Amino acid sequence: MNSSHTALEVASPWIRRFTPAIPRNGLVLDLACGSGRHSQLLVEAGYSVLAVDQNIEAISQFKHPHLAVECLDLEGGIWPLLGKQFVGIVVTNYLYRPYLAELPRMLSDGGVLLYETFAQGNGEFGKPSNPDFLLKTGELLSFSAQNGLKVLAYEHLYIDDPKPAMIQRLCAVKGDLQGRIPLQFRG
Repeated sequence: MNSSHTALEVASPWIRRFTPAIPRNGLVLDLACGSGRHSQLLVEAGYSVLAVDQNIEAISQFKHPHLAVECLDLEGGIWPLLGKQFVGIVVTNYLYRPYLAELPRMLSDGGVLLYETFAQGNGEFGKPSNPDFLLKTGELLSFSAQNGLKVLAYEHLYIDDPKPAMIQRLCAVKGDLQGRIPLQFRG
């Protein structure tokens, strides 16, 4: 990815839609960032971003003064981001339940969690099909309620672009929703 046009094209529509909900006064985490499509979108939208993954080869090609990249084992015995705080956390196409509850703890008050990954039923369309990597019906809603997050938007649906899949999407805030609701209606 070497242009903002490309980042906009390949970024998830869900992440593009709710990026403006993230406060601008801190660091955003792109967890399990992969190629860095969302990191690039975020930095080009004016955010400071920490992109982490166990393989950072692709994201390391993208240089930007507001992007930090770290190679981390996100599934090891110790959570490598313990004690860190973020105004936003973006997670796409990744699910590792043992550390899922760490995400709300890392959000500062007013911080936003944007989460989008595969859900039960995805096996009909291909990988992933292992239930360990598929969200159960309503799982992100339950997760939000258990961790005191306020849901701005949620979907559990079939998509066909970029490929057929069952997914769940969440945009949730830690703290008060005052002044946030109109963001639901942005396209």
